[in-house]
Amino acid sequence: MLDSGWLRFLICILAVWRLTHLLALEDGPADLVFRLRARLGNHAFGRAMDCFYCLSVWIALPFAPLLAGNWLDRVLVWLALSGAACLLEDARRPVTEVKLEEATHVLRSEESYHGEPGGAPPCARSATGNAGE
Repeated sequence: MLDSGWLRFLICILAVWRLTHLLALEDGPADLVFRLRARLGNHAFGRAMDCFYCLSVWIALPFAPLLAGNWLDRVLVWLALSGAACLLEDARRPVTEVKLEEATHVLRSEESYHGEPGGAPPCARSATGNAGE
């Protein structure tokens, strides 16, 4: 069934997205994922499970050897799988209203980062809650 390289790549993209979504954004069956995240707490693994983008990097890692033979190709496929999962996640989120600023003629969204104040993903913020500090 998966003789085509593109079909295998597409299925791996969907698998990476699904597993990442389950672990980062869902409670899971019988709240198993919720309890796992709570148990991991504020440690490195717990923080990684709170960020879809961070977690997708690690979820994509074991899929890379399924698609590529040499090390350089594995690294490229690893990053491509994570990036594709992030693109899928962004595509499924509602689009915020976009307006044209007349002075600069640049499109800007009404909300900074998917409605998050500070303009950065939650995992990129410091303990004070401000991005880039």
